[in-house]
Amino acid sequence: MDTQKYLKNVTTLEYDPSLCIGCRLCIEVCPHNVFLMSGKKAVVSRRDKCMECGACVINCAPGALKVKQGVGCASAVIYGFLKGTEPTCDCGGSESCC
Repeated sequence: MDTQKYLKNVTTLEYDPSLCIGCRLCIEVCPHNVFLMSGKKAVVSRRDKCMECGACVINCAPGALKVKQGVGCASAVIYGFLKGTEPTCDCGGSESCC
């Protein structure tokens, strides 16, 4: 049962399937199982679960994936905790998205 809540349509994850070589590394390194295989290519199956950690991008040799690391809500929560402040992230608006 999935009890975590995620914000809809805020991730910066971009995927170009024409560049995917089917190596499966994105699937293996993604901590939230955002990707799955469909035929010989990866597909983004759970986009809103992306926490923008960048593991997929680092491991994608052909460059099929892009994400702005450290701007998402996961990063905001971590930095807020470390700094003792409320979480704020760079979602493009003046209000916190977290």
